[in-house]
Amino acid sequence: MPDMTYARHDGPAAGTQLDAFLPAYEEVYAEPPYREGPRDIAEFIERFQRQARRPGFRVVLTRSDADVVGFTFGYLLSPDTLWWEGLLDPLPGEFTRETGERTFAVIELAVREPCRRCGIAAGLHARLLDGLTVERVTLTARPEPEAAPARATYAAWGYRLVGRSQPWDDAPVYDAMVLDLV
Repeated sequence: MPDMTYARHDGPAAGTQLDAFLPAYEEVYAEPPYREGPRDIAEFIERFQRQARRPGFRVVLTRSDADVVGFTFGYLLSPDTLWWEGLLDPLPGEFTRETGERTFAVIELAVREPCRRCGIAAGLHARLLDGLTVERVTLTARPEPEAAPARATYAAWGYRLVGRSQPWDDAPVYDAMVLDLV
């Protein structure tokens, strides 16, 4: 495999990276279990544009030559976040209380198929979290068996299941996971 380069973009510069990684997003999320089509892609673009304005927003891209082969992004959860609202079994208020500096949410983490199982996802994840001073990191993942490889990876990195979440009415049910950093 050719050499990989990683680049992290923070703040406003992060929001300008969509065109660079959108082809990789479209390729990865066309695969099962996602099977995203044009409407899903349009919704993703709209969401990304909103998310890019959130405090602490950052994007990490990895490239092989000029091609983006993997990407990840996320942001800090604000005190008025709705992140925990979709939990099917609510957690205690002390757990879901956010300060704007307590929790970083990983929104997307994806690697194109030919480059998987080579440590790229771990490199993306590490660079996304590098320098954060949060207590914890959260993400959602499709439940097993749909996304068994991703779930196994997150567990190996130390994430634990905290509940099941349906973030909006017609959304799939996801597993909500947390990685404690302190």
